[in-house]
Amino acid sequence: MEANFVIIGAGSAGCAMAYRLSEDEKNSVIIIEYGGSDMGPLIQMPAALSYPMNMKTYDWGFQSEPEPYLKNRRLATPRGKVLGGSSSINGMVYVRGHAKDYDYWEQSGASGWSYADVLPYFKRMENWRSGGHGGDKSWRGRKGPLHISRGPRQNPLFKAFVKAGKQAGYETTDDYNGEKQEGFGPMEQTVYKGRRWSAANAYLHTALKRKNCKIIRAFARKIIIKDGHAIGVEVEINGKVQVINATHEVIISASSINSPKLLMLSGIGPAEHLENHGIEVIADRPGVGQNLQDHITTVLIYKTSKIDEAMGFSFKGALNLVKSILEWRSKRTGWITSNVSETQGFVSTEGNTAHPNIQLALCTGIVDDHARKMHLGHGYTLHVTLMRPKSRGTVTLASRNPMDKPLIDPAFFKHPDDIETLVTATQLGLRVMASPGLNAYRGEMLYEVDHNQPGQIRDFL
Repeated sequence: MEANFVIIGAGSAGCAMAYRLSEDEKNSVIIIEYGGSDMGPLIQMPAALSYPMNMKTYDWGFQSEPEPYLKNRRLATPRGKVLGGSSSINGMVYVRGHAKDYDYWEQSGASGWSYADVLPYFKRMENWRSGGHGGDKSWRGRKGPLHISRGPRQNPLFKAFVKAGKQAGYETTDDYNGEKQEGFGPMEQTVYKGRRWSAANAYLHTALKRKNCKIIRAFARKIIIKDGHAIGVEVEINGKVQVINATHEVIISASSINSPKLLMLSGIGPAEHLENHGIEVIADRPGVGQNLQDHITTVLIYKTSKIDEAMGFSFKGALNLVKSILEWRSKRTGWITSNVSETQGFVSTEGNTAHPNIQLALCTGIVDDHARKMHLGHGYTLHVTLMRPKSRGTVTLASRNPMDKPLIDPAFFKHPDDIETLVTATQLGLRVMASPGLNAYRGEMLYEVDHNQPGQIRDFL
């Protein structure tokens, strides 16, 4: 129950930290994780991605507070509660971010976070060659533990989508994580040899084979602080409260939701908020739990009669699924090794094509409310995502009880520019989907909306 480094959370960051710190055999490392194993087929099978993010076994089950700019809807906020964290339940889409985003961070005061500074770490992290696509050595890494691949794009719907993007007047790109992000082209995914290549597969399982790294299954309650230094973590194991001691550092990597919650439970955060919950203030830090930023997405769903190209619920669809699962179990091959979203486009609503602000991702299945709403028949979905929202939200405490979920308020559309940009982006997405390249696949929309009616789109959002 003691180590040099104690890491809270075996998610994307925690797994990488455990891997890198334990490379030095002089360091002892303990990872605290409340979630269970990531070895289940619903996690390891890429095409099953919609299931774990909707299961209590693997997801924390967070929801936003009623959103005033979204008719007081409460939105699902999936966060992984499993080894690998959210990298074990996400869509496996691999996007490094635009170079100008990192340069903007440095210009805003985040010294050391320019793209020139972070690019060596991206290259050290990734193994792009394992996906069979080579890559420009000046932009991509070839020896890292995180395998990056591309789907085979054998489904003609993916090529039709890229064709539709070109017909709508947009460029193409062969590598949006390389020199040129803007345009339509193949999507990259964290899939390797037919399996989800999560942070647990890339980093954690290797780290745990080392004698100086171990995992403790526990619920982190708060940080123990003495004389201004973090010296351990109070945890609950099988109903018993214990302390895991850290001789060097406590590393909080419990997501953008649970990390500020832990800090505030430990007395680090906005003093007035902590005092309102009866928590002793150790450090008045008004920024803790503030400045929450999240990407909001519109989904445009189309029915289709092309059963072989689009997933869905039908007798033939069920037979295809059973055959594919059996193929995956025996060979780790077939369409089920894909995240079923193998193409996407990066475009701009502002005319600044060198710095896109919208992501358009095609999924060959019906995805309604994180796939929580199911529909008969087959279809495909376009996700229209706002990449740089201006709205800022908060994560705050519901109480001083560590078991209570935090209050999450992304404040979507609080800034008026966001809804105007997403309306324009949705119009753009509708025009792409109406291009001739998709004529052979297009059926009626699940939720009909007219791209010529911005007011109707605003109501739809």
